[in-house]
Amino acid sequence: MPVIREPFLLFQCSLLVRIAISSSRIFYPRTIAWGLDIIAELPKEEFILKCTSACAGCSDSLALRYVLKAAGPDTVLVVPACCTSVIQGIYPNTAFNVPTYNVAFAAAAACASGMSNALRATGKKTNVIVYAGDGGTLDIGIQSLSGAFERGTDFLYICYDNEAYGNTGMQRSGGTPLGARTTTTPGGKKDTKKDIDAIVAAHDPPYMATACAAYPQDLFKKVQKALSFRGPSFIHLLAPCPPGWRFPTEKSVEMGRLAVKSGMWVLYEREYGKLTLGAQSKAAMRKPVPLEEYLAPQGRFKGIDAKTVDELKQRLGKNLKKLAAEEEAGA
Repeated sequence: MPVIREPFLLFQCSLLVRIAISSSRIFYPRTIAWGLDIIAELPKEEFILKCTSACAGCSDSLALRYVLKAAGPDTVLVVPACCTSVIQGIYPNTAFNVPTYNVAFAAAAACASGMSNALRATGKKTNVIVYAGDGGTLDIGIQSLSGAFERGTDFLYICYDNEAYGNTGMQRSGGTPLGARTTTTPGGKKDTKKDIDAIVAAHDPPYMATACAAYPQDLFKKVQKALSFRGPSFIHLLAPCPPGWRFPTEKSVEMGRLAVKSGMWVLYEREYGKLTLGAQSKAAMRKPVPLEEYLAPQGRFKGIDAKTVDELKQRLGKNLKKLAAEEEAGA
């Protein structure tokens, strides 16, 4: 008997739920997999093949693997200039098993907007996903992102955030945190990280979330949920970078988890404006890992002074309190 590998139909030991068309914001039914507790329950089909050009320990490619497992084969990727445009491989070969459009740095959301409209006009339900870095989202591509969200484009925008321009040598970006050393901030960045989530939330999308490459089941479920909505959805994904952050290649997952456990990265969903904190971040709020345990293994924070660490802690605490209060108010 042939093995069924349809990613949206078969999940071992998981509950399958159909999303009904209960709102004008819902576009079409999709199957959502809840209760995915172990990696073995994820679909077996691969859309990121072997022999990418990624650096060792790259969490960008790791995250994209689970994004595409959640999205399935009827998906088009739009990728601006970034690490992902390089790791596909050298022409004419590619490690990506879905159609992929490589576009200019500033144009990803604009390209996706036209592509989505064309597909919907012909009755196609193909997933249109922008997969862009923090430089192409927080900085160079923010105007096309804003325009696409303002127009209500039916697509998913994923910003994988390695907190610098990784493809060109780790220059600082709007996503680089305070105190981090980059090739253009050798003494440590003096400015705080841009709050792209607040900017996106101001556009009132039906769904937005944060995720981390170190929590693949959480990422998988959020991608499936985002794709169930009609209109623009946004996922802000932390992608620790071994060469850029200067930590050992085998520590990528550990660094992502330390980011969440210390509160430097908060996992949550915002659905029609209502915020829900992730269980991992709620646990971190109750008993956080000391921030120093997250900063110390990273060479980019080498030599950071006590004053800057204290400022990071204050900002971290303020953000956690704000999000907790927002969730409580919504409940």
